[in-house]
Amino acid sequence: MNRKERQEARAERYRQFAENAEKRALAAFNASNTAVENIPLGQPILVGHHSEKAHRRALERSHGAMRRSVHESEKAAYYRQKAEAVENNDNIYLGDDDAIERLEDKIAELTEKQERMKATNKIVRSKKRDEDKIAELIALGFSHKGAENVVAKGTMFPAYMLTNNNARINAAKKQLAKAKSLATKEDREYEAGGLNIEECYSENRVRVYFPGKPDDELRAKLKRNGFRWAPSMGCWQAYINRWTLDLIKEITKSNQ
Repeated sequence: MNRKERQEARAERYRQFAENAEKRALAAFNASNTAVENIPLGQPILVGHHSEKAHRRALERSHGAMRRSVHESEKAAYYRQKAEAVENNDNIYLGDDDAIERLEDKIAELTEKQERMKATNKIVRSKKRDEDKIAELIALGFSHKGAENVVAKGTMFPAYMLTNNNARINAAKKQLAKAKSLATKEDREYEAGGLNIEECYSENRVRVYFPGKPDDELRAKLKRNGFRWAPSMGCWQAYINRWTLDLIKEITKSNQ
């Protein structure tokens, strides 16, 4: 299962959680109404009457059920948002099968945007006639009305936008270089210090299999260094980088 498939499966789980919560919310809402269905609308509690205790118990059941209904409705909304967030997550991870292709596309898109912003500013700053500026902006992709507005107001892309976009280009280039480096390395499994280690470069993961549960201190150290327990695999795993590999060396050395 690739990352996209895992992403879709996770979104589906969240949608199922939301649906189950909505069912519980509706059941609790109905229970709230049922608890007081035999009490006339607006009927006050008759203090001292033989019906007082039953009336109070019915109201308590109704209010408790309504609180559960509200709580489950909030849970349903939360899981709906989680599902939507997972579906809309278009971040590129080094373990993705198409990471290199998507990073190259991202760099090309950001570079095109950078050049377009620089060209726009150059046109606006030029001493050409407004008609010529408008024509050049249209050639860059602006609509006629948009080009007229830019020229009329002398609008330019601020320096911080150029700086931020350039930083995104550089970050993507570094990520691409790492993705290409990982693609050339072969996955390997080995035993060291009584532990089984997997360096899975195709997924950008390093995994550690302990013979038993690590002590509190070691678990805390693993978490501080980016490792997380993966119940489905029975191991501690993290992204492959210098720090996680150094920690593996430290742990295996101390176990020898």
